[in-house]
Amino acid sequence: MPKAMTYKANSVIYFQGDVSDRIFILKGGRVSLNSNDIETGEQVRDFIQTGEFFGVKSALGKYPREENAVALADSHVVVFSVPEFEQLALSNSRIVMKMLNVFSNQLRRLHTKVRGLLAEGEQADPELGLFRIGEYYMKKKEYEKALYAFQKYLTYYPSGAYHQLANKHAQQAEQYVSQYGVGRGPGLRGAESGASASSETGRESAGGRGTGSAKTGELDPVAKQYYTAVSSFSQGNYTGAMKQFKAIVDTSEDREYVVKSMFEIGRCLFNLGHYDSCIRHYTALVQRYPKMPDLDDALYYLGQSYEHSGDTNRAGGFYKKILSRPGVSEALKRKVNNALRNLEGA
Repeated sequence: MPKAMTYKANSVIYFQGDVSDRIFILKGGRVSLNSNDIETGEQVRDFIQTGEFFGVKSALGKYPREENAVALADSHVVVFSVPEFEQLALSNSRIVMKMLNVFSNQLRRLHTKVRGLLAEGEQADPELGLFRIGEYYMKKKEYEKALYAFQKYLTYYPSGAYHQLANKHAQQAEQYVSQYGVGRGPGLRGAESGASASSETGRESAGGRGTGSAKTGELDPVAKQYYTAVSSFSQGNYTGAMKQFKAIVDTSEDREYVVKSMFEIGRCLFNLGHYDSCIRHYTALVQRYPKMPDLDDALYYLGQSYEHSGDTNRAGGFYKKILSRPGVSEALKRKVNNALRNLEGA
């Protein structure tokens, strides 16, 4: 049975390097996850909010804790074993969505931190910078972070110079997340110098083995469907991609890929110029999944659709709402600020 525990202020809940199958939910108090910056060695503190999980990734992945968890004030937590947590997740889909949202927020913050690793010239090119973030984490064998970066690249730059490499690396990263965890497994396979190569190299064929089973390394069917659809989208085949994403929504029981595919259907509608349908689709999606990982991007496409439909007031309202939200990525902020400047100049 899950156990309720109390940690006094300044006590350590777990240490970096510990190996444990314990997962925590903060019921009350204040907890900080303390780690060292991957490049500078300076301490980084990530504060856990009430109701958030921590210790999940290392417990599920069976690798050492990446940080010290410290109670900053008297804190009350619920402690789960991995089987208990899995049982909870299976019986409550909202738990799974909340966990995915927490992971997404943590990775957004990591995305912001890693910008300091990029040279000044590269920071002037956000497309190349975001692709390099993915490459950096693949080489560091931190596959979950690499996957997040490559997926965001595919969202923000669907026809970018490196979209096929990003698609290939995203498939590799997702495979390696389940197969190796953190710090083990191969590095960046088949394209060690991809980001520094010419755009011609960036447009090479994406023929990777894909995501999938930790036992066989083969592509999971739903992952194969998803990345095939992403590839179609990247090539400008929005009608074909939308059919493929809809097939996932209609047939898959994998909630994560269903939600991701529903988000991508909206992007297909937008790129096809079906702005009213895009508005209806994203409005329904946001109402159904108000904490989905791609919420900020869905709001952006709502704003863009209203702008293209001539309703600049509503468009501006969505853009301002995005900027008021915490944890919005720098790449999206740039796009939103550009959109607002365009509205003001119209």
